[in-house]
This record gives sequence, C-alpha cells and structure tokens, in this order.
Amino acid sequence: MSLVRRAVGALIHRAYAAIRRAGAITPAAPSGYRFRRIGDGVSIAFPPGAIFGEGWIEIGDHTLIGERVSLSCGMGPGLDLGPDPILRIGGSCSIGRGSHIVAHQSIEIGDHVFTGPYVYITDQNHVYDDPEVPIGRQWPRNSPVSIGSGSWIGAGAIILPGTRLGRQCVVAGGAVVRGEFPDHSVVAGVPARLVRGYTPELGWHNPALPRPLDHRTAS
Repeated sequence: MSLVRRAVGALIHRAYAAIRRAGAITPAAPSGYRFRRIGDGVSIAFPPGAIFGEGWIEIGDHTLIGERVSLSCGMGPGLDLGPDPILRIGGSCSIGRGSHIVAHQSIEIGDHVFTGPYVYITDQNHVYDDPEVPIGRQWPRNSPVSIGSGSWIGAGAIILPGTRLGRQCVVAGGAVVRGEFPDHSVVAGVPARLVRGYTPELGWHNPALPRPLDHRTAS
C-alpha cells in the first residue's frame, strides 16, 4: 500500500510541476501578448494573482514574478487608461510571492529590485475629506511612486502613494513607507523613517546621531 501511495504522490507532484510550467506567463505564452511589453526571460509564476490592465504594464528582461502576485492597472478590467504605460517594472527584478502592485497613475520600479513576499505597492489611497460621506464612497487620490534600481523591499512592507525611493535603498520588513528618501537609505518602522544612510566620508551611519568630531580639526 505504501508503494502505491508513493507512486500516486510522485505522479501528483510531477503533474503539478507540469501545470506550473505550462501555466506560467512568459513572452511566448498567449497571455504574454496582452502586456504592453514583457521582456525576454520574464516569467510570472503559476498560479498568478489578479492581473488586469496588461496593456499598460511593462516588464523588463529577465524579471521573475512569484506565484499569486497581483499586477493591476486601473479600477478593473476593460478600462481605457490612456496612451502611456502606468506600471513599469525594470529588468532583472524579483517580486516575491503574494505581493500586490496596484497602479492607477504611475508606479516605476527600477532594475534589479528585489522584494520579499507579501509586499504591497500602490499609488492610490482612500481619502476622508468629507466627514459625512463613507470613506469607501469618496473618490480616492493618486500620487506617483518610484523605487530606485538596486533596492530591496522586505517582506510585508507597504509602499504608499507619493513614495520616492532612491537607488540601492533598503526597506525593512513590515515597514509602512511614505515620502522621499535619497539613494542608499535604510528605512524602517511604522511610519517608516530613515535609520541608516551612506556617504563616502562616513560610510554607513545613523543620520540621527551627531557626527564624530574629526580629530584633525578638533581644537
């Protein structure tokens, strides 16, 4: 009986592996043609999350996108969102499983950006300007998002509208990020704040701490 179970289990695993290979979205797959651009070597793993607005999505060469990742442009399928791309993901990126990238105006992700699982990136948020109207009924507000090349976004981080991360930035897992951060920033917390930075003179350091006195200029 154990031999039969092992044989059945092996068959199921082989069948599922074949389904995942066949179900992946690649430049050669029929579903790949719906994208504005999907570069050479791109693979969106099966099963995918919610994907719509492909005509406004560009994905650079050799980017890998994990299973159950949602990529969307607009409020729902079938909308005309204008002539320009709305979501751009650069080349050689890796987007962790279960992540959501939800674009309405502009999200730009540079090259060689890696994310952990379950990261949420959006350029739109609900507003509460009118205290008498349910928040879900008020028209949301957009603000573009950009993530610089070479950055790392930790697991479960949330990138809110209006965020601009420079190159080679680190976002700690679970951080909730809004605002502008220069190149080589390390941000963490809720809300996220700058906890480390880099300059050629000081190397990696905590910008909140006073700089050490240079002994050459000390009196």
